[in-house]
Formats: sequence, structure tokens, C-alpha cells
Amino acid sequence: MGYIHVDDENIQQTDTRLATRKGREIILQAFNWESHKYDWWSNLERKMPDIAKSGFTSAWLPPASQSLSLEGYLPQDLYSLKSAYGSEHLLKALLQKMKQLKVRAMADIVINHRVGTTKGHGGMYNRYDGIPLPWDEHAVTSCTGGLGNRSTGDSFNGVPNVDHTQSFVRKDIIEWLRWLRNKVGFQDMRFDFARGYAAKYVKEYIEGAKPVFSIGEFWDSCNYHNSRLAYNQASPISYSSDSHRQRIINWIDATGQLATAFDFTTKGILQEAVKGEYWRLRDAQGKPPGVMGWWPSRAVTFLENHDTGSTQEHWPFPAKHIMEGYAYNLTHPGIPTIFYDHFYDWGTSIHDQIVKLIDIRKRQDIHSRSSVRILEAQPSLYSAMIGEKVSMKIGDGSWCPLGKEWKLAASGHRYAVWYKEN
Repeated sequence: MGYIHVDDENIQQTDTRLATRKGREIILQAFNWESHKYDWWSNLERKMPDIAKSGFTSAWLPPASQSLSLEGYLPQDLYSLKSAYGSEHLLKALLQKMKQLKVRAMADIVINHRVGTTKGHGGMYNRYDGIPLPWDEHAVTSCTGGLGNRSTGDSFNGVPNVDHTQSFVRKDIIEWLRWLRNKVGFQDMRFDFARGYAAKYVKEYIEGAKPVFSIGEFWDSCNYHNSRLAYNQASPISYSSDSHRQRIINWIDATGQLATAFDFTTKGILQEAVKGEYWRLRDAQGKPPGVMGWWPSRAVTFLENHDTGSTQEHWPFPAKHIMEGYAYNLTHPGIPTIFYDHFYDWGTSIHDQIVKLIDIRKRQDIHSRSSVRILEAQPSLYSAMIGEKVSMKIGDGSWCPLGKEWKLAASGHRYAVWYKEN
């Protein structure tokens, strides 16, 4: 049997859990791998009225700190907000605009690794002299050339990895996160490479900084057999496949249930299902097969991000099925995320279809804990009823809900969504 979690409608309404409790978040990943080449903070400020009008509650911004890599994922001076995306002044203008329009800013928190300024132990750049947070080699894990303890997670190769077991490191990180939260204006946080350090430290950082909403990137590889995705079922013959979502759920639990996590399991299964294997979208218990099926209030669903798609294309979603994917994620429980490229670079039609699906989700009050009843899961057809208010189908198969009370709300290439009139 898989992990079944009793959801937490009655959790205490602290700052760190209120958004999760309400379950009505819709997130925009507001950048891609190439965004640093453009005047990005100004670009987003111009687009923010449309982002707000479209119904997004939060926009995930790229790493804002000074970094050795232009993309921001090799940070050095965490307190410097001068990055390839623009100046500190332009960033703060963007954050002010977001505050006015009531779209929360999500900071990309890169604290697994940090590039040093000075050579130290072993002739490596593992000291941080001359900048704020002037750590020495004891802040770096012994597995990546420092004098600290061994890593509590996976190592990010090629750069010094931060030793989160050190109390002075955690104290400094919490102070920095509080500065981002209370002084700079970021309200939400996305924890990069969350496999790199123990989840208990994420719990400590969330408790210290009190973001409104938090997501962890616990990216674990899916299981394939002879180049085919293993069927994600909680059964003895394929337990190893189902353990993919279990590992993500274990990570969420270890954060004290304070964080959500990207639902990599759903992404992996959905992008195979749309190729003509829609039977994959129902597990042995008749539930959705990803984290969404077991703990929907903590499952952040997505089709693509700056790593999987964009110009990196490490694990891309099939392009011609993008709207099927969004028809699934935006009608189902969980917390949907839209990728910038799809929303702004793939044409007006895709933008407007996504906005229509967001509008249906909001009007019918579909949220992260909405019930889902899977009606069909065949090779060429998937259909479901969500919250008894919305019906949907994807695939080539013909299907529509029975009853005159159902009205077609949106349709496009291989998808259709209906709502029930009151």
C-alpha cells in the first residue's frame, strides 16, 4: 500500500501555513533559462498588470543575489541584489508593483552551495572573505573540500556545498531570509536543490523567516524500464516506481509539513500519458498517480520549468500536448504552476486558453483539496469530475458528461472542460 495522508484542514493559521490551508494558489514561474539576457525586472514590471489580471497569486522570480553564473544559481554575495536580471533599484520597483497588484513575490532560495571569494583549505575557493557572511572553511562540507561535517544530502558537484549542520551557518541564513522577507519584500520562497541538505533545516528556515508559502525542489529521477516509464502503481510488482512520490512525501513530512513540493511524479507520468497512454493517470486505488493523489494540498503541479524545458530541455513536456497538460493540472487538486514560456512566448491563443482555465478554476472554486473522481482512463481517453463542479477530458477519445446541467466552458486541441450550472 502507498502512503495515504490525512489532510489538514484544521491546521493552525500561522503565516507559514495560511496560504497552504486555503489551497487556492496559482503560481507563475516568471522566467526561463535565458531571462538574464534581457532587462528582466523591467520586463516583469510591464507584464505584472496582466499577470495579476490573469489570476496568479504568486510569481516565482529567478535568484536575485549576485552570482558567478548569470542565471543566478552559483550565488556568492547573498546580500547583493545586483544581478544579471537587473539592478537592486529595478528589482525593488518590480516588488513594489507586485505588492500594489497583490501578486506575491517568490524568492528562489539557493543555499545548498555558495561560491567562495578566497582560496583556503586545500587551495580551493572555500572562504568568503570581504563580503557579508564572511564564513571560513568550516561552513563548507568536507565532501566538497571544506572543514565542515559531511553533507546531510546529495552534493552539488564543482562548487563548495554549505554545511547546514553548523549553527552559525543556520543563524546567518535565517537572518538573510528574514531580510528578504521583511526588508526586500519577498513573501514566498522556493528552495532550490532541496535534496542537497536535510529537510529539517528547511523546517528551521521556514519557521525563522515565516514566508507565506514555500515550495521545495525535491527532484528525484523517475524509474524507467527499457526506456519506458514504469507504471506508477502501489503494488508489489512495481513498488519501486511508486516510491518516487513516497520520497517526495517523506521530504514534505520532514519539513514539519510546512513546505509544499513540486510534483515531479505527476509531471513524469502526465507527459507519457498524453502520448496515448492515458491509463497511466489512474493508480491502483483509483486516485491520480502523483503526489497529487496522496497529499494534494502539498503537491505543486507543473508541466515545465527552467531546467526541464527552456533551452536546457533536460526533461521536456511534449510541445503539441501542452494544453492537454494544463487542462489536467488547472482542473485538478494540487497547486498549479504555469511556465513563463508557455504563457508569454507561445502565442496569444495559448495565453488566452490558460487564462480561461484559470478563470474556470476560480469561478468553480476548485482548490488544492478538491475531490476528484476518475471516470475513464483508457489508452486514448482520460476523463474526471472534480469537486462535483467541473468535468474534463483529454485525449482523442469521445466523451462528455451526462445531464443537461453541464455546460461546455473551454475546449481546444484534445481537451474539453465543462462546468455544472447551479
